[in-house]
Amino acid sequence: MSKILVTGSLGQLGSEIQELSKTYTSHQFYFYDKEDLDILDRDKLTLFFKNNSIDYIVNCAAYTAVDKAEEEKELAFLLNHQAVKNLLETSAANNTRLFQISTDYVFGGIHNTPFLENEKTQPESVYGESKLMGEKAAIESGRAIVIRTSWLYSSYGNNFVKTIMKYAQERDELNVVYDQVGAPTYAKDLAKTILDIIEKVENKKFKFKEGIYHYANEGVLSWFDFAKAITEISNINTNINPVRSEMFPTPAKRPPYSVLSKKKIKENYQITIPYWRDSLIKCIKILEDGVRQ
Repeated sequence: MSKILVTGSLGQLGSEIQELSKTYTSHQFYFYDKEDLDILDRDKLTLFFKNNSIDYIVNCAAYTAVDKAEEEKELAFLLNHQAVKNLLETSAANNTRLFQISTDYVFGGIHNTPFLENEKTQPESVYGESKLMGEKAAIESGRAIVIRTSWLYSSYGNNFVKTIMKYAQERDELNVVYDQVGAPTYAKDLAKTILDIIEKVENKKFKFKEGIYHYANEGVLSWFDFAKAITEISNINTNINPVRSEMFPTPAKRPPYSVLSKKKIKENYQITIPYWRDSLIKCIKILEDGVRQ
């Protein structure tokens, strides 16, 4: 039985892993949020790993307030870089393997084909810079898989899907940008992928292959397309207007194109990735059934 520590367990991805863990009975899970285990406190981490022989860490803890990070640079780097180093260094004696979650924000500039894992990174925000530093710390350890993802949403927590559903019910029309293109990621799909990789490694079907991987749902769309689909699936009658990004100036620059190539993760671990609209339908059904808050 492998032992899995999930940090940031109350966030979108952490919550989805908690729910799915009930079906992965051959593993023992340890779910911790910042109130239970402060990953910036090396002494507490050292004691935790001394008392618990953890096989895998899934680090869902992060500073994710993209615009606020421009003001809180130090805190962003503490949570997205230093905390990763802390987890790796304090668990080194156990040779614990890490799944580090990263982001499409490590890329920037003009691009028009899906980003491969080895392409040049060019973060254009503090958030992107801090996540890139976390990636580097993870890769340098030689015992980490970094998974870059994009446009994460879930039936848990706050996200674009819930925001559009809320505002679409309150307003006659919404303006949504059409000149930022990428792909959404249903956190439940990513959670299942991570747990499936662990399962396959433990069953010796595949080796734990350190490195960077990309994961998002299949397909390519703009935020405008995404918002239209959310209201259509939810049967909410409101007008969605396509607008340019300049209509919504933000402190942090967003990548105009951040489609991620998923070829590597699919081939290395025989992963099947659902189409974005199919996953969106599943998430909205959960929300409409009133299962989540």
